[in-house]
Amino acid sequence: MGTTYTHLSIIERRQIERWRHAKVPVDEMAKVLKRCRSTIFRELKRNHFSDESMPKHDGYYGAAAHLMQADRRARNDRLIVAHSTSCYPRQTTWQCRSAS
Repeated sequence: MGTTYTHLSIIERRQIERWRHAKVPVDEMAKVLKRCRSTIFRELKRNHFSDESMPKHDGYYGAAAHLMQADRRARNDRLIVAHSTSCYPRQTTWQCRSAS
């Protein structure tokens, strides 16, 4: 079996946000959360909020990060569904026509 993992929860993301603002080292965050340090670095890089119209508010925000992750997951799920529906209806339609 493959390695299992769990996604970061909203609580963990809010904790990372507070620690980030307090300038806690990533190694310390990883140790307390019992996560690999690369997970924390990836989280900070992937979910960094940036808006040209509000440059003073650039940074990592736990709630925004959780929403971005949910949006990415939903987009990925739609891609999987779109891919599977584009393949199977043709086969199903063809199978229905040959059975009639």
